Amino acid sequence: MNLSTIIMLALGVGIGFGALLHEAFPAWVAPLDRYGLAPLGQVFLRLIQFVVVPIVFSSLIMGLTRVQNAAQVGRYTAKLLFSYLVTGVVAVGLGLATALLLHPGVGVTGLVLAKVTTTATNPNLIDWLVSLIPVNPLQALSNGNLLQTIISGALIGIGIQQAGEKARPFVAFVESVYAISEKILLGILYVAPIGVFALISSTVAVQGFSILSRLLTYMVAVVLAIAIMVVIYGGLLGLVKAKPIHFFQSFFPSFSLGFGTASSNAALPIALNNAETYGLSPAIASFAIPLGTALKRDGMAVGQAINALFVAQLYDVPITASLLSAIFLSTLLVSFSTAGVPGAGIVMMTTVLTATGLPLEGVAILAGVDRLMDSFHTTLNLIGNVANAAILERWEHAQQETTPLSSLQLEEISFEKVQD
Repeated sequence: MNLSTIIMLALGVGIGFGALLHEAFPAWVAPLDRYGLAPLGQVFLRLIQFVVVPIVFSSLIMGLTRVQNAAQVGRYTAKLLFSYLVTGVVAVGLGLATALLLHPGVGVTGLVLAKVTTTATNPNLIDWLVSLIPVNPLQALSNGNLLQTIISGALIGIGIQQAGEKARPFVAFVESVYAISEKILLGILYVAPIGVFALISSTVAVQGFSILSRLLTYMVAVVLAIAIMVVIYGGLLGLVKAKPIHFFQSFFPSFSLGFGTASSNAALPIALNNAETYGLSPAIASFAIPLGTALKRDGMAVGQAINALFVAQLYDVPITASLLSAIFLSTLLVSFSTAGVPGAGIVMMTTVLTATGLPLEGVAILAGVDRLMDSFHTTLNLIGNVANAAILERWEHAQQETTPLSSLQLEEISFEKVQD
């Protein structure tokens, strides 16, 4: 069996094992989770994180050395940011529309509200943009700040292009770092099923399924909105002739790992490998996929929009145009600044609720199912990321086909005809 099949089997077995522990052996849950399942899952995530930064940094620089010039890097970035914004707006709008249609927070009973003492600040676009620029590339690497790492790699890549032959030893060093990191990753993947089993069984054993029945409409709304967004991406890929069936088959290993770990960062190295299977250009894949891992969060956009309206409906807050606008803007901004790690959604949920003036007590209610929903969010994050990379490649290919020949090329052609 291939890796994705084994991971999905481990996911199913983990859910069953966790449910069995919660229902039949509740006394065993705490010690087994504390000394077995939770540490095992965290060890796996830390192993994956160990190779994420070196792979992102080295693959990005290697990709930029294949790019012709800085203008091409700027063109890639501008096109990606445009497509990120358009699809992000669609994702947020879809989440709001689904919550308004299904009313997941209306008529919910049997929930015990607990006060939540968390602090958050309103999202500030200017501060966020300034924070993207690293003051020390080594600090960005050591802290694991993925977006700053990408910007550092982009700046260094541009410097390599300007330095020419003098930069060749450094490029050789970076290629060695990538090769070493890739071999380490292959070793880590052997224990991926064990890590996925531990992570999901720990969640189910501690939380159980009782809360799922109370929040069933909410969960259906999230899964439905995510499924629709996946269909939209499939349609976009088909529209640009990017072979959607081959796309989903090629990237299924990274999607399954993302679902099992609820971490976009953990699935990033696998997505880069899957890009080769799909046939994505190495120059675009090594630049667009790491950038999308740091920025593209369609799953978070859908989820946080539904979360905010769920809390508003639960506490009978009037749904006004101003509230919808506040949710829309704060969710869209937050979706571009969420860490690609499990549990980041809780922090972002607090930020959105604070920015929109909704009760923070809603965090305690949704925290019980956040880990399970996070798997769906992460899967859509990954699909949106790699789909935008595939769309960029088709966009570049179409532009090259329609770009008229330069005057110099026309002169060369006419000169050849005269010679003939």
